[in-house]
Amino acid sequence: MSWTDEKVAKLKELWGKGNTASQIAEIIGGISRNAVIGKAHRLNLSAKIKTRTATSNQNFDNSILDKNSNSKRTRRSKFKSLIIEKNFEPENPKQLEELDENSCKWPIGHPDEKDFYFCGRSSMKDFSYCKLHILYAFQPKGKKEDVSDKEEVPEFIEKKIKSA
Repeated sequence: MSWTDEKVAKLKELWGKGNTASQIAEIIGGISRNAVIGKAHRLNLSAKIKTRTATSNQNFDNSILDKNSNSKRTRRSKFKSLIIEKNFEPENPKQLEELDENSCKWPIGHPDEKDFYFCGRSSMKDFSYCKLHILYAFQPKGKKEDVSDKEEVPEFIEKKIKSA
């Protein structure tokens, strides 16, 4: 089946009115629901179809948005609190056999080198790493791309690493 200009125009019209992909496929005829969805995607038609139920559930949608923004704030504040706290305990180098569930398991060096070890500081509850290495391992959403491009370590962390 090929999409004619006529069928594309009908798809745009019906999509804009809020018909479902199944309804559009049935009205146009000879095409599947998935074909309608694929063509709508290629035409960059809005993914959110406004229906009668969507407008009546507007308060529900707003409450979901509020919950998402609250969880983002909580996540950001968690990382900010780690950054603000600049007093990290000194490194306690451990070999693999010496690690326990309360030890930071951040590897230092390369496993093939003879001076390879694990950080050994006290790990945070429910994490495998200490506070310092959590800053490296877990970054707030949207920040991973920025950090990977720069490869910069904040100055206070660099000083702590050197003093450890």
